[in-house]
Amino acid sequence: MKKILIADDNKQITTILSSYAKKEGLEPLIALDGAAAMELFQQQETEIVMVLLDVMMPKLDGFEVCRRLRQKSMVPIIMITARGEDYDKIMGLDIGADDYVIKPFSASEVMARVRAVLRRIQPQELASKNSLSMDNLFINLDKYQVQIAGEEVPLTKKEIELLWTLAKNNTKVFSRDNLLDSIWGIDYFGDSRTVDSHIKRLRAKLDKYEHAKWDIKTIWGVGYRFEVKS
Repeated sequence: MKKILIADDNKQITTILSSYAKKEGLEPLIALDGAAAMELFQQQETEIVMVLLDVMMPKLDGFEVCRRLRQKSMVPIIMITARGEDYDKIMGLDIGADDYVIKPFSASEVMARVRAVLRRIQPQELASKNSLSMDNLFINLDKYQVQIAGEEVPLTKKEIELLWTLAKNNTKVFSRDNLLDSIWGIDYFGDSRTVDSHIKRLRAKLDKYEHAKWDIKTIWGVGYRFEVKS
């Protein structure tokens, strides 16, 4: 059975989420602090398909656990927290979380988000050739790896997915809403500024390398396109 790691120091919440996870056919693994979450993940990484991660936990907070997980794995992560400020949401998503749920929540809503995230990643897992090469750019989506002229470019999960989506469909102009739906999913409740901020950071990282024959172009009033230059 596939497993879901539920990390929260509130035992009532872990009990409720565990019950709902079992109904989804997922075996729950429970951690009551960040250190225990890391230990469980290291022990059963190959079987864990989803992580539900509370932000405010003892020993290691959820942000730090998310950072450490992203250094070694692209397992889907949904942050769960009572902190609803935009800064916290943006921080969680920027360090690699796939979604964000604010307390109080309904367990059925959390499971709906779990299903939505798993639906988005399953086609990527099933695809046999999730890679492309264009001039000096190489993207391997299976490994979440980007190289320019053979040198690995350190990008976040969302930045790689953005670059992949644009480069794979380089004849298409994507509106901000298109990209929100494609990368963050239709369940995401943010606005188009999320796309703009990610594109800005992605460009800044790519521009550290020579790429004269391709670029991410802004189409004013519309959105973005991956431009291949002759």
